[in-house]
Amino acid sequence: MTADEARRRAQEQADLNAFISLTAEQGEPAVAVKDLVRVRGTVTTGGGRLLPAIPDPDDAPVVERIRRSGAVVMGKTNLHEWAFGVTSENPHFGAVRNPHDPSRSPGGSSGGSAVAVAAGFCDWALGSDTGGSIRIPAALCGVVGFKPTVGTVDTEDVLPLSRTLDTLGPLAPDVRTAALALEAMSDLRDLLPRHPHPRAGLRLAVPLGWGEDLAPELREAWSAAAAGLPRIPFPGLDRLVAVGRTILLVEAAAVHRRSVERHPDRYGEDVLRLLREGLQVPRTEYVTALREQSRLRLEAEAAMDGWDALLVPATRAGAPRIGGPYSRADLSDYTRPFNTTGQPVIALPAPRPAADGMPVGVQVVGHFGQEAALVEVALALEVEWK
Repeated sequence: MTADEARRRAQEQADLNAFISLTAEQGEPAVAVKDLVRVRGTVTTGGGRLLPAIPDPDDAPVVERIRRSGAVVMGKTNLHEWAFGVTSENPHFGAVRNPHDPSRSPGGSSGGSAVAVAAGFCDWALGSDTGGSIRIPAALCGVVGFKPTVGTVDTEDVLPLSRTLDTLGPLAPDVRTAALALEAMSDLRDLLPRHPHPRAGLRLAVPLGWGEDLAPELREAWSAAAAGLPRIPFPGLDRLVAVGRTILLVEAAAVHRRSVERHPDRYGEDVLRLLREGLQVPRTEYVTALREQSRLRLEAEAAMDGWDALLVPATRAGAPRIGGPYSRADLSDYTRPFNTTGQPVIALPAPRPAADGMPVGVQVVGHFGQEAALVEVALALEVEWK
């Protein structure tokens, strides 16, 4: 779609609060960019109130690449403050609302990007993922989210949260668009297979013990996705989550240390609490987590030997009500492990919705650095599940 059409649609449904700002750019296809990424002529806020309201003179390298592919930026999307949360309830720019039920959260932190795609405000959107921030909102909004192998997309001129874990990737209406978007964002090429593999020939499995603790409304959808698949040994969920969370807390606190000390009143309550928690983590615990991360990456790859991909739930629970209680762990425990390992993951809509009619996401987990093989699996599942 053209950028003008994209902006018109966004303005007609401004109550979803998907955008912090819109551009005046002309052309197509129209891409939305999470407001962590510098785009010339726009103010980058990070979803917070700390940075000067001065338009950026230049694009981040990832945006330069997007432009070279022929796309234009139609707007900057709303997000959980500093990308450090799972609901996109932003205290400064307002809560992003799920287009399937505006009383519910779209997930976070790339909530605005997911809503922009799900509501048809753009052709695809750029998001970031440090603990699930692409895949959680993709799952809760019923779109495709692609977290590539860590390091695949240049993060220069992107406001950091965790330099070890931060990843950029696309959200899109389907796998094909997501794959082409990732090509536009990176050096990767030929992600779409010339001769797609049939679903019947794929070797898929589920980590042993994972997916057995889902909220009742999600169980049937997950069972439909994982039916008949073998359960295989894999590093423990608790171990993967704990290591990734420690790294995230310490690195995020390091980024924001001075601002937390000088301007704590400029942070939302939930983000400030997490940053202060990170400041209390002993350095020895952080170093231990980094060492453990290296071991977990090797163990995860060994566990997947002989398998094309793993299927894993995207979340333990569905989209919470805006302003209501929620469990951060229920939304991020199944995504965070693959930030710890760095593996590429595509979040797909499950073959059936939740019992309450809301979207449900399934993660397709690939081998480190093998995005093309992962795309082939996701395409086959997408065809089967539609």
